[in-house]
Amino acid sequence: MAGPVQVLSEAGRYQLRYCSTQPRVRSAQGLTLSQLSPLPEPRGGDLVLVPGFFSGALDRGVPIPIRWLRRAHESGARIVSVCTGAFALARAGLLDGRRCTTHWKLTERLQREHPKAHVLENRLFVDEGAVVTSAGVASGIDMALALVEAEHGPLLAAEVAREMVVYLRRGAEQEQGSIYLDHRTHLHPGVHRVQDFIVQNPQERASAAQLARIAAMSPRNLARVFRRATGVTPKQFSAKVKLQVARDLLDDPQRSVEGIAESCGFEDARQLRRLFRQHFGASIREFRNSQRSAS
Repeated sequence: MAGPVQVLSEAGRYQLRYCSTQPRVRSAQGLTLSQLSPLPEPRGGDLVLVPGFFSGALDRGVPIPIRWLRRAHESGARIVSVCTGAFALARAGLLDGRRCTTHWKLTERLQREHPKAHVLENRLFVDEGAVVTSAGVASGIDMALALVEAEHGPLLAAEVAREMVVYLRRGAEQEQGSIYLDHRTHLHPGVHRVQDFIVQNPQERASAAQLARIAAMSPRNLARVFRRATGVTPKQFSAKVKLQVARDLLDDPQRSVEGIAESCGFEDARQLRRLFRQHFGASIREFRNSQRSAS
């Protein structure tokens, strides 16, 4: 539970409350949690995080507030689980007819005991909207970062990931990671400042000298340090950001390609169309048609 909770705490947009059927709970690691609040009346908009528990507790019958979980789900709360917490959701019937996952050692057992669930293997987490499950302890961090990104935007998720010195990994079901977190696994503050500027100002066509001033180094040194830290040049990173922003804006059918090109700092719509096809393997028209078909 500590990893996902740290993500939500760092985000600063959540009011955390620790609740249980008992005022004191001893964890499998020997840590006692005390002064826990009783389970509250569930409300729509709540985010309920169900922690995992020692797998041996499955055989002993760990106490699960099944009725409360059902009520929380019915009220509109979003229910998310870490690791073996998926078994609690399954026993409450929340995984019936849904895709889900749990720790790789227990996926077969979860499927066997709850045949109405569609248990997926080799997934870090599975987001079914109202119900989200994750595979293990570390993947709970990935899940929490994805929740923050979905609810509050990719920039905040990127800031939290950087603060925690982690990289947002994606489940196999997701086609790609977030450009706002790609190439951010390094610890160089000057390079991070340049990347922050590029991400926050996609409409700008900053020169090498401008970016070098932000990094407080010479243009030549920035080019060398940036590539060593990220694996790409500042120009390549900037192009990736601009293309991702353009792709997001293309979801709006009311926006013209010419207007999007200007908003993202491209020379013109022709350049955007050419680079879009090179990067995404499809024309803008093909992309928009596929988006309409999906919706």
